[in-house]
Amino acid sequence: MDHPLTIVFFGNSAAVQFQHDNYLLGEIQPNIENVAVSRTVLLQMKKSGHRVSVISLIGLHETALDLDSLTDQLVNENEIIAFIFVVRLGQLTDADKMGLEWLQSVFGDRVLQFVMILFTYESEEESDSIIDDLKKNSSLERLIKKCGGRYHTCSKNMNNQSEMRDLMNRIEHLFTDNKQQFYTGEMYNTALRERGDLQNRTSQSDQPTIIGKTMDCTLMTETRQTHRGNVEKCSLDGSRLNQNQNGRRKEMERLFHRLHLDNQHVSKLRAADVLQLTTHSLRSHESCADEDLIQTFLQKILMMNYRARYIKTIDMQQDRHQRNNDFLEYESDADIFQDASLTLEETNGSDAIHPMDVQMAVFHSADSFLKQLMVTKLSQCQYALPLLVPDPFTQEIEFPLWTFRQINKSWKMKDTNNEIISIIQPVWKAETPMVFFFRFDSLSSSKSQLMNSLINERHNTFFHRNCPGSSKTRLLMDGVVEIAWYCPSRKDRDKFTQCIAFCNLHGDAGDHEKQLQILTEMASVNVVILPQLDQNDKNAKQIQNLYRGRKPLICLLTEDESRVTVMRKGKYKIGLNDRNQADVSEELVQVINECLLFSSPESTSIFSLEDVSKHTGIRVDEEQDDDCRRGKESAQKILSLVKDKDLTEIKKSFLPCQGKLWHQWCEKNKELHRSQGNETDMEIKQKQNMKKIREEQHVLDIGDFMKLFITEMNSQTPNEKTFFLKWLTILLDEYTSADLSALHHKYNEKWSKVRAVQQMTSEYAELERISKALQAATFGLEHIMREIGQIYESCKSVNKNKEGLPCDFSSLPSLAAEMMISGFPLELMDGDAAHVPVVWVTAVLHELIQKLGDKRVFVLSVLGIQSSGKSTMLNAMFGLQFAVSAGRCTRGAFMQLVRVSDEMKGQLKFDFILVVDTEGLRALELSGRLTRHQDNEMATFVVGLGNLTLVNILGESPSELQEILQIVVQAFMRMKKVRLNPSCMFVHQNVSEVTAGEKNMDGRRRLQQTLDKMTKLAAKEEVFDAECFNDIITFDVQKDVKYFAQLWEGSPPMAPPNPSYCENIQELKTTFFSHASNSDGLELTCLKDRIKDLWEALLNERFVFSFRNSLEITTYRKLETEYSKWSWSLRRAMLDIENKLYNNIENETIAEVSESDLQRKLNLKREEVEESMSEFFEKDKDKDILIEWKVSFYIKISDLQENIVRETTRKLNEILQQRDMRKRIDAQRTRYENTLLEKSKELAVKLKDKANDEAILKKEFDSFWKDCVNKIIRETPQIKNIDVLNDMKQLLCNYESVSLNDLKKSKDIFSVPNFSDYVQIRKPRGITEHAKNAFRSAKQTFGYIEAEPQIRALVNDIAQHADKIIMSYNIAKMGYNKTYIQELADYIKGRVVDYEQGSRNYVFKKQFYMDLVISICKRENKVITEQHKRFREANDPVFYFEQKSEEYYSIFQKYCQGATTAAIFGEIICQKLKEPIQKSVYKDTARDLTNEIKTNCESLNGNRSNLEKHVLKTLAEQEDFYKYITYFNTPRDHLKNFIRDEVSQYITDKFEVSVRPKMKENIELLQQKIMEAAQRATTLVNTTSGDVQKWLDNFTLQLSDLLIFSVKDFSGVSHEGVDDFNLLEDVISKLLGSVSSEIQHKFSTETFPINLEEKDRPYEILIDHLCQCCWVQCPFCAATCTNTIENHSGDHSVPFHRVDGLTGSCYDETECLGADFCTNLVRTSKMFYTGQWFPCREYRKAGNVYAEWSITPDFSELPYWKWFVCRFQENLEKHFEKKIHLWDVISYEWSQYSKEQAIESLDEYI
Repeated sequence: MDHPLTIVFFGNSAAVQFQHDNYLLGEIQPNIENVAVSRTVLLQMKKSGHRVSVISLIGLHETALDLDSLTDQLVNENEIIAFIFVVRLGQLTDADKMGLEWLQSVFGDRVLQFVMILFTYESEEESDSIIDDLKKNSSLERLIKKCGGRYHTCSKNMNNQSEMRDLMNRIEHLFTDNKQQFYTGEMYNTALRERGDLQNRTSQSDQPTIIGKTMDCTLMTETRQTHRGNVEKCSLDGSRLNQNQNGRRKEMERLFHRLHLDNQHVSKLRAADVLQLTTHSLRSHESCADEDLIQTFLQKILMMNYRARYIKTIDMQQDRHQRNNDFLEYESDADIFQDASLTLEETNGSDAIHPMDVQMAVFHSADSFLKQLMVTKLSQCQYALPLLVPDPFTQEIEFPLWTFRQINKSWKMKDTNNEIISIIQPVWKAETPMVFFFRFDSLSSSKSQLMNSLINERHNTFFHRNCPGSSKTRLLMDGVVEIAWYCPSRKDRDKFTQCIAFCNLHGDAGDHEKQLQILTEMASVNVVILPQLDQNDKNAKQIQNLYRGRKPLICLLTEDESRVTVMRKGKYKIGLNDRNQADVSEELVQVINECLLFSSPESTSIFSLEDVSKHTGIRVDEEQDDDCRRGKESAQKILSLVKDKDLTEIKKSFLPCQGKLWHQWCEKNKELHRSQGNETDMEIKQKQNMKKIREEQHVLDIGDFMKLFITEMNSQTPNEKTFFLKWLTILLDEYTSADLSALHHKYNEKWSKVRAVQQMTSEYAELERISKALQAATFGLEHIMREIGQIYESCKSVNKNKEGLPCDFSSLPSLAAEMMISGFPLELMDGDAAHVPVVWVTAVLHELIQKLGDKRVFVLSVLGIQSSGKSTMLNAMFGLQFAVSAGRCTRGAFMQLVRVSDEMKGQLKFDFILVVDTEGLRALELSGRLTRHQDNEMATFVVGLGNLTLVNILGESPSELQEILQIVVQAFMRMKKVRLNPSCMFVHQNVSEVTAGEKNMDGRRRLQQTLDKMTKLAAKEEVFDAECFNDIITFDVQKDVKYFAQLWEGSPPMAPPNPSYCENIQELKTTFFSHASNSDGLELTCLKDRIKDLWEALLNERFVFSFRNSLEITTYRKLETEYSKWSWSLRRAMLDIENKLYNNIENETIAEVSESDLQRKLNLKREEVEESMSEFFEKDKDKDILIEWKVSFYIKISDLQENIVRETTRKLNEILQQRDMRKRIDAQRTRYENTLLEKSKELAVKLKDKANDEAILKKEFDSFWKDCVNKIIRETPQIKNIDVLNDMKQLLCNYESVSLNDLKKSKDIFSVPNFSDYVQIRKPRGITEHAKNAFRSAKQTFGYIEAEPQIRALVNDIAQHADKIIMSYNIAKMGYNKTYIQELADYIKGRVVDYEQGSRNYVFKKQFYMDLVISICKRENKVITEQHKRFREANDPVFYFEQKSEEYYSIFQKYCQGATTAAIFGEIICQKLKEPIQKSVYKDTARDLTNEIKTNCESLNGNRSNLEKHVLKTLAEQEDFYKYITYFNTPRDHLKNFIRDEVSQYITDKFEVSVRPKMKENIELLQQKIMEAAQRATTLVNTTSGDVQKWLDNFTLQLSDLLIFSVKDFSGVSHEGVDDFNLLEDVISKLLGSVSSEIQHKFSTETFPINLEEKDRPYEILIDHLCQCCWVQCPFCAATCTNTIENHSGDHSVPFHRVDGLTGSCYDETECLGADFCTNLVRTSKMFYTGQWFPCREYRKAGNVYAEWSITPDFSELPYWKWFVCRFQENLEKHFEKKIHLWDVISYEWSQYSKEQAIESLDEYI
């Protein structure tokens, strides 16, 4: 680049000396006219050589100049690579700090990546002080950190060449680090847009507003608004605005800047961001830097820690500490009077930020949801809440009514019957008296402190001047009105007997007339504080008006010492001067009570928050926010539908799907799962009843309520939707609270009576009635979402939309997923039905995955007894809002997402925390529903779901501990048994003296003892070997047990949360993080499966036996897929090794093959595979699960290598033996070939003179050729055609005495429906009557007993080994021999005899052996015949020499034409190379293609389950019944055919784009290697004076690895006279191209497989690889085990079983095909027979193959097989000649599935 790169300097002008020898800046200081002029400096970048130009903006940011047009010009006309911020070393000022902020505001945040700080000094001594400055000044350290740690030092004069070169080097490094990127116009335009947003904010108000990061922009905005309201150019003299006018605004702007809230007026602080898990939230902060105050405040307030108001700043502490250190130094000239006169600014630099300014800054900067959350938490901390809030910039008064909507207050009072009752009310609805406190002028006494003494003497409800951190620099509280409520507890200590609101106007009331007017009008009692009553006071008129009004008035006089004085009725004065505050407080309480008690109705106002909004001149947040307003309107519209309805009937009327029908369905589902299942028709009837319930649910009228709710949810923006849901929750709570409170009161009364009199049956009945009414009256958002879930489940069940539903039912889960993302909890377990709606929950999680991706979550669940503080603890930990009041205890289980911040994702391995809150164990409410069994159910479910479970214990009662711990321990023991490994922590709530270490140690010791004791008890119940708790879970009693202080600091309802409790929460959170950081969590897909698996297992009651660990299964399948890749790598490598050795064997260059040699050759690939395995086991996200199989898979790979080596060694040694046996044949053929060559040469010599007459030459050669071939035929034995089947029949007739008629009647044993005709049951001796019945039953149900699958497996295994035997004969090379058939028949007979000698209760008839032999011969006939044909073509002279005729004629022509011997010899070589080249190229292409197919073909590139899935899909698409029968009877054969079809289709589809290019590439590569070999041979003989034989020896030796081509091929071929080796090489080069072209031309989809040997064809290679898996079939349904590994460890299994009737099995004493799925069958006590009877649920006790199968007892039924049975019902019944059991009953449900749904189910379930 020719033009220079630009560097921009900015900063403090005092830090630079402008002079002529200043290398960078020169002597001219920049102003508005010359700022755009760049200065090209003499320096340049060292490495790149770029010239550098400089633009100086130094000092300009300190003016009020409008630089917009100039900065536009700078960016557009220059390529800026660095911004150099010049700062005077050791003198960091506020202006310096603002300089960087100015740069950000003008050029945007992205400019920081281009910034470097340049510290300048005057003297050399200063140059080394930067390190000391950094140590002393945290602000400087933060400044450097903000600039990426980049800084440099140089003299103020900038005239030192060395320093300048160093600076250039640093700038070049910066340029390189930024990848030579410039500051772009796009970055600048983004910054402009941000500034525009800031200015828009300012222009919305009548008064100037200061927003943004810099003083310049804001001051300019104010100037424009103040004068004309539009943008004006600044004058060039840099005139400034009136600083006094804007001083307060500047202070506020500086405050927001210090708090890093500059941007929050435009981009609000969001609740969603604050609630994230961050690094900051995991640490406890009692002090922090200014910029961290907001985070720390929010962290503490969300944890309900009232110390959020007392956070200290680190800067203040450090400065004070530094000053104290300075005082320790001795200075003789120190002057106390001079030092004492220093101002705060001179000593401290900046004031500490007032705590209330922090709170209000957050309030002003928060979005509506965070603001509401913060105020709710402030209320829980018993702090006063903002009621009227002036905008700090516009002074517009806001009434934040929205923030009060989620706050409830509770108190006790006497009703009309003088009985004490509890009241819980939303504060916005409460109507109470209100006492209003305000002051005139500045006072010596604290009004807020006095108010605290009335409300809570021990807690600073209102912040006052004497609170820690208070200062005079408060900026944001003047004019703010705060409100707090006094709530009586009906105890003697109560100061007031009714709930009273107290309002406090901060600041001088005279300055805030609007607030004063509103509050004095609404107050029941006005309390004014002023120095004295003075009619000359400026506020005298307002005081006089209040005095003359009807409302009680209390004047507190700070300069008066008198006690309470009644000036007139309702008017009091109390002196405060020199008086004890306790006395004043007591008098004030008495006076206020008198005012409220004796005031006339006309003078007493009832205060309601909503009434405040009726006043004019204030802004109500709910009305100004359009989204909030629309959300409220939508919620009110819905609530209007239930107005005036009986609360106990609302759910029944408006939410009908979750009522009686849903509960009935849950009960029937549990009955179905827990039944013994002995009666199939009863089970089917039960399922039909459940289906009917779903249909009844489906036809229920959806109603206007739900219709409107769903419509609103679908029509709103995300923000509107959140407001709508919150409003609906608020209004529903308000609507139900009064009735619920009354019902709870009735329930408590009745419960007290029942406890007093144990035998009052009528009272129990009434208690039950009230309990049901309570359950019916509880109505919230969770019930609406539950209804949506039931609407979805019913629609899903019948697979059609509900009438009146305003959307497709499939979109309903998306609504719930969006709610979860927005932070709303989702009901996981229905607490009323005690059931998990699995279909709904999994659908919602599926949608969550679609929206977020398959994120990882860490599941944190909580267990504990009812009302032990579980929800409160979770709310405090994560700032959540689970229901915590006694009236709304958690029912069932809810889950809520907590997002992990981006910064935390580096430390954690998951994206979200899923918090699961649960119903309390041992709940005493609502009809006594929860029994111990259901407690166990709940505990097992949440423990299984959680990565970490918090066990919450209230107090340390031994009986309570023992009861809950037994449940928990049993749950963890179950997890251990099913190989889930959750963690746990115990939390003791409400433990006193938590600081007593000895007590804690003793408590931990007792807990450990109790846990160990409970472990032994649970171990007996669960039949598990465990002596202590640590045997079942990793548990550290020191770290994993937490003791919590009591929640309240004092007695509710006025007590704030205990700060010690909050500290305990923080400690718990830290420990939680240590657990979480060691966990990978769960993917959402795994969570979805885990929920389904856990609940399914719990429904079956036998949890451990029924649990199906989908995560483990999925992980194992993933491992199988990887294993398939590893094993293929080894096989692929061995194929290459085998091919080379095969060529060497055929070329006779090696005489033996040893296993050790092959092992050595394969070791390199083995090392690669092991490296890949190691990486997979160590780095995969599921490595903790994979570790279980790591050792076994290493062993399997080692075994596989040995097997591959052993098998390859065997094959190659067989080839060696066959080579020796074939030598005679090959030698004879070679002799014939070479004889023909020599004779044709002799003939050519005779016809030399006729070389030009083509016709004569052709005629003579054809005659010669015919005579020669006839002579060869006469000398060679003829190779006859063969008849394999006839040979086998002759063998059977001769040796087995089988008649030909019997043979004609033989059946295809692979197609028979069953084997009952082939077996004879052995008759036992000493038969009793019972045994006779069993014997008959066994005969009648033969197809259902052991014989069917066992015999089928025997037949298939014999057939498989027969394939291997035939292939081992290598008939294509060795020819056919009748002895092969004899050996095959002997092998089959031996296998059958061995099988019969086992402990069987039956024997085979003779027909079995005969049909088996004939069927296998028919199977093998095609292979044998094809191989024999290849042998004949290769060795029959007629076939062979007919193919060679053209080649020999070409050579003959060359002889006739007098070609040189070298040219003719070259042609002979190419002719002999033609066949080896073709074979080699075809084989190489086949291997390459096989590798590609294995990688890219979807059906063949995974594990066995994936392969099985594609087999089933293809079968369904083809709808060929007989292919299904082949699949059932001979699964291995069917799989082979499937692989052949897939490979053939792949080759056809990809032939031109992949196969042909591979072939071309291989032949070109081989051609290149052949020519290289020829060149090397030529070089060798030319340099060593060798002859043609030496050339030929060397040439063939080089090719021995590549081709079957050796010197012996030329035995008898004369090569005398060949001495021109260069010519020979040229001839070969020329002719080789023709050979290659000819081979390529003939290459096609037809010739490709034909010209490959069977073993080299791609499908055969893949069959050999993919079929080396497990082929064991399920003893019930004959489904084949889908484990990828043959002889695998562990049980056999399949993803889903089939209908057992597909094997032809029948029900006992019937002719009906079974209609059971195995998973259902093993739940039942139905019997099966294997020589004795066994119940199916104890199938493993039958031993043999039964004991090797893992069949999970559940109701999993793959829809695919239901569709299949319906589609081929008639075919099945015809094939098996039997009817399907209970077809009329099951057909309706099964026929609902279409083929498309059947195929989809394969993807869903497999």
